[in-house]
Amino acid sequence: MNYSRSAMLATHIPTRSLGQVGFRFGFEGVIVYIDPYLSDSVREKEARDLARLVQIPISPAAVHDADYVLITHEHRDHCDLDTLLPLASASPQSIFVGPPPVIAILSEQGISDERLRLCRPRQPIALTKDLTAACVPSAHPIVESNDQGDWLYLGYLLRWRGRQLYHAGDTALTDEVYEHLKQAGRIDVAFLPVNEINYFRNRRGIIGNMSIREAFGLADELGIGCVVPTHWDMFAVNQVYREEIELLYKKLAPSFALKINPTSL
Repeated sequence: MNYSRSAMLATHIPTRSLGQVGFRFGFEGVIVYIDPYLSDSVREKEARDLARLVQIPISPAAVHDADYVLITHEHRDHCDLDTLLPLASASPQSIFVGPPPVIAILSEQGISDERLRLCRPRQPIALTKDLTAACVPSAHPIVESNDQGDWLYLGYLLRWRGRQLYHAGDTALTDEVYEHLKQAGRIDVAFLPVNEINYFRNRRGIIGNMSIREAFGLADELGIGCVVPTHWDMFAVNQVYREEIELLYKKLAPSFALKINPTSL
């Protein structure tokens, strides 16, 4: 199937989960992808036991509607050349946004400078007159910057018609991450990774993120309206069961709504 703009409605944000932390958003007049992973390249190029558990929802060569592709960091399950290069050809209008390592990788692969945007601290990017993208730091597992002060791992704040969405990418919860989010103002929807840091993942070389409890605690303290869990479904060795998320939500009865793989926001 090919996605079309006809599905967009002005009154809500059509949303499609692509697995891992990948999403497609349909804002009025613009289609935004964040960290699409639409191949099996992690298994093919890194480790045979890191096969996809989530079916590839669409071939990247069939993605003709991408206006902006936001990439949080350079790891393959977020910045996947087997996805991004065919997508760039299928959507020649697309602009790619990311931190310095991502921009360097895409430039080396032949994507023209006119299609690349570096997302820098305190410099929001206007995607349309109603939609802006700003970056905040992610801790993966710590916050890192280059000599120019640009963060190497990003989360994105999307502001659209009075609403604010936060996509964390991959991040642990640290004081620096917390303070930047606190300063961001009201967050209506937060896409938060829940594949916790633990000994066994560390031993395997897998960088974990927040735990479910940390994600829920963050949302409660900041008054976030809705949480969408991410980074729980793609790889068996890095998996969190949906039942775990739902059970803890039921037991804690937090103040926010929980949406798993939402189709609209």
